[in-house]
Amino acid sequence: MSNPVEFVELWRGGILESVHQGHAVVVDEGGEIVHSWGDPHAVTYPRSSAKMLQALPLVESGVADRFGLTTEQLALSCASHSGAAIHTDRVQSWLKDLELDDDAFNCGPQWPSDLPARNGLIKGDATPCRYHNNCSGKHCGFLTMTKANGWGPGYVAIDHPLQVGIKQVVEELTQETSPRWGIDGCSAPNHASSILGIGRAMATFASADDSSTRGAAMVRLRNAMMAHPELVANEDRACTHLMRAAKGKAAVKTGAEGFFIAILPELKLGVALKVMDGTTRASECAMAAILCKLGVLDANDPAVKAYRNPDLKNFAGLVTGDMRPSIALA
Repeated sequence: MSNPVEFVELWRGGILESVHQGHAVVVDEGGEIVHSWGDPHAVTYPRSSAKMLQALPLVESGVADRFGLTTEQLALSCASHSGAAIHTDRVQSWLKDLELDDDAFNCGPQWPSDLPARNGLIKGDATPCRYHNNCSGKHCGFLTMTKANGWGPGYVAIDHPLQVGIKQVVEELTQETSPRWGIDGCSAPNHASSILGIGRAMATFASADDSSTRGAAMVRLRNAMMAHPELVANEDRACTHLMRAAKGKAAVKTGAEGFFIAILPELKLGVALKVMDGTTRASECAMAAILCKLGVLDANDPAVKAYRNPDLKNFAGLVTGDMRPSIALA
């Protein structure tokens, strides 16, 4: 077992002020490690970085086609959105198509992280609904599967047929038996895996083609994410900016507590990383740095620099320091 390595440094006035450590791996289509930092066998929860795995049965089973789901809806099924109107309008429309309402969701209400949407609720003296939850797109996919198969409404239970099928997908694609599961922020089970296992799963998505039903489903999901990055995240989020900067070369997805993945179809590589202190800014910096090392992103692109090596400013707008990848990732 290897210790985590230094990923991200914060400098102020010529002094190293803070360091974020983590583990990361780049995996090829054969499941072999191409690059690794720290311990690729460290076991953790991928959190929302696993949403394309949770959405795979929806497409692979043919249910997505039976219900005529669009690429926008497939992107939302993989999303951790910000609760902006571009997300909640589409989620509510999807619910209406299913002849369901907000109470059908098993996820809880959540204040939007999108400021216009959040401020709109506050000004209207309103409270958030379940469709504002950042995982409501994924849950629309869950509800679609549940309706298509006539399953019961408690679809986040670990023994519900939906979750049994998702666990099987996770274990098949990670090539591991998950040692345990935890409850995610949206109440659905999240299956623990090694960072290498998640990297393998993403490499499988990256190398997939239309020669099999599962491969075609993976292609559709990764392409939907790249086609609609603003639905996967929001206009002001790292996932959106990095996918646009990659120009079709990467589908990326953040997860809570410092997890981050990338699917790289042209290189047929998968990337998975975990920042041990759970800091989002560090996971974004580390992912941007790794994708620059792999030639997928240009370090000089302002959209990339905003995450890989941003200036740090105080409330007066003065530059006080900078954040940068460590020597290991630079």
